[in-house]
Parts: sequence; C-alpha cells; structure tokens
Amino acid sequence: MFLDPEQQMMLLCEKLSWYRQMLKFGVRNAKEKALEEDMRKFGVREDDLIEKFIHSGGPGGQNVNKVATCVYLKHVPTGFVVKIQEARSQGLNRFLARRELVRKIKNDVLGRKSEEEMRRQRIRRAKRRRSRRAKERMLEQKKLQAQKKELRTKPQLDKEI
Repeated sequence: MFLDPEQQMMLLCEKLSWYRQMLKFGVRNAKEKALEEDMRKFGVREDDLIEKFIHSGGPGGQNVNKVATCVYLKHVPTGFVVKIQEARSQGLNRFLARRELVRKIKNDVLGRKSEEEMRRQRIRRAKRRRSRRAKERMLEQKKLQAQKKELRTKPQLDKEI
C-alpha cells in the first residue's frame, strides 16, 4: 500500500503523539491517571502552569551536570511554586513537581496544614526553651522518681545499724 507524503506525515505524527502520551512522565499509567484525576479534582489545568527547566546539582553524574533535569513549576492562579530535582530524569521530575504542586493546592483548599509544616512546628516546640515553671515541675518529677528508685534497692545486711 502506497501513501502519499501528506498521509505518511499524518501517520507518523499519530504514532509519535501516541508514543509521547505513553511516556509523558516516565511513570506507570496508573500513577499518571491518579495525578490527572487529582489535577482535575482541584482545578489545576496545564494551561495555568509555568514550567521551566534548570540545571540540577548534586549527585547524578554527567547527566545531571549536562541536562536541565531540575523542574520549576508555578501555578499562576494560586502563586504556588515547586522546584524538584530528586530524580535524574527530567520526565520523572516533571511528574514529581506536578504531584507536589497538587498536594500543596489540596492542603490549601482543604484548609489543612501540610505534613511538612506540622513536622517543622514539632521540631520548633522541641527546641524551645522551657519556662521556669516547667523546669520546676520537671525537677520535682525527677526527685519523685529518684525517691521511688531509692526504695527499690535491696537492704544491706552487713552494715551496722
């Protein structure tokens, strides 16, 4: 079967677009579908995103140094910005950036604090200086514990009374 050049070009474009759809981010279709569903659910459209590629740093060898694998993603309506350089491949970083952006928007929409913010607050509370009253209570508890432990010791019979 002979195709004219225009038909050949259309067929080639169809195959190429199908191939690009299959390897859009370099992850399994199930993960891609879940991301698309979340993006649809929270109103994140591809048209609203500004995507830039930056040279990464750190481990990854020559690939990281030569190829712009770091992904900068900004959602214009909300102003949320994400910068991901976790993987060596640009496609996977694009997927991870979108997933992180959707997570941020989801937390914002649902009014919850992100897990990261909660972790930071927990560390901040742990490092905070104790008040004078808290120190006094802590010392009282330590003294009570020491007295309990003292009562647990076995009596020494060889000592004179």
